[in-house]
Amino acid sequence: MNEVKESLRSIEQRYRLFQQQQFTFIAALEHCREAAHDKIRPITSIEQVQNYADHHCNNSTDRRILLMFLDTCAELSKLCQCFEALHSGTPVTNNLLEKCKTLVSQSNDLSSLRAKYPHDVVNHLSCDEARNHYGGVVSLIPIILDLMKEWVAHSEKLPRKALHVSEPEPRPEATAGAARLSQTTGTRPGSGKHQCRQLRKDSLKPGGRDRGCPKPPWRPPGGKL
Repeated sequence: MNEVKESLRSIEQRYRLFQQQQFTFIAALEHCREAAHDKIRPITSIEQVQNYADHHCNNSTDRRILLMFLDTCAELSKLCQCFEALHSGTPVTNNLLEKCKTLVSQSNDLSSLRAKYPHDVVNHLSCDEARNHYGGVVSLIPIILDLMKEWVAHSEKLPRKALHVSEPEPRPEATAGAARLSQTTGTRPGSGKHQCRQLRKDSLKPGGRDRGCPKPPWRPPGGKL
């Protein structure tokens, strides 16, 4: 769960950078619509933005901001898969996850989406733009992020045993081999790690190597005892 929350925070940080460049994003879509002779149709899907980036983008600034949007959508799609693998879900979390998966679908019609308060992305558009062209595409990511945060909030209330905690289990043959080794050498399983730690401690002590070695008897210079 911690890894999932960290991934979500990372995407949120990336989205904040994207949101600060909303005017650049709208300008890039406008340029692409002109190049594609597609000025009437609104932005209806992620697939349409991808098509603009691939075939109708004529400068590096426009391409960069379009790819930033597409990359964020791709990361959200991957995070949906992580959510799905984390636990089997409840009716509430399953409903939230299905909404997210639908929204990140390449061909889903997003033209009717409108992010509501406290999001102000639609307010930064002119009335004509918001109503007819870009209201849905700028609302997509904040709506998905809200749904995902709600999914996390509900999932954290589930008992730990309901989560698929991925802890590696020892293989049977490895366990059997360790048992045979402990019988042969007379050591307890796991005692090797303790011995290694103790060895490292001893090696750090001054003169640790010389302990227990008697000093040779004193001899006079050039003489015998």
